[in-house]
Amino acid sequence: MGVVSWETEVSSPVPAAKLFKATVLDAHIIFPKILPQSFKNTEIIKGDGGPGTLKKIFYAEGEEIKSMTHRVDAIDEQNLTNSYSIIEGDALMGILEIITGEVKVTTTPDGETLYKTVHNYHTKGDEVISEEQIKRGKEQAAGLFKAVEAYLLANPNA
Repeated sequence: MGVVSWETEVSSPVPAAKLFKATVLDAHIIFPKILPQSFKNTEIIKGDGGPGTLKKIFYAEGEEIKSMTHRVDAIDEQNLTNSYSIIEGDALMGILEIITGEVKVTTTPDGETLYKTVHNYHTKGDEVISEEQIKRGKEQAAGLFKAVEAYLLANPNA
């Protein structure tokens, strides 16, 4: 098994706690609301949002990915960090055992929010993930972040 990793760091004018809440704690509500063309709904299979929680995410009709199961591995609401795993579904593309990720949201000394993510693609056996697949994952993550940020900026009371 090999591991391919990539990281992102994005700055945002949205307050750190609000961005963390929207992208981690309330993602199952926010994503289908602001991107109904991509996300259908999320079912909580097990848990209360803390470590061990399993969520089945269903994508909208016409999307390449139909569903995936997301597991919360660790979450720290005070320090705005989250670790998760995608353990089954189309997002694994038949070549990945698991996708693990981390989110960390911080505030810079000048008050700007930094949103950092790490993504780890664990391949099955000798399988190889292509640069095109990695690029597509990065583009999807960036598009999702921009949509959430735009929603929060347009709806300050959200």
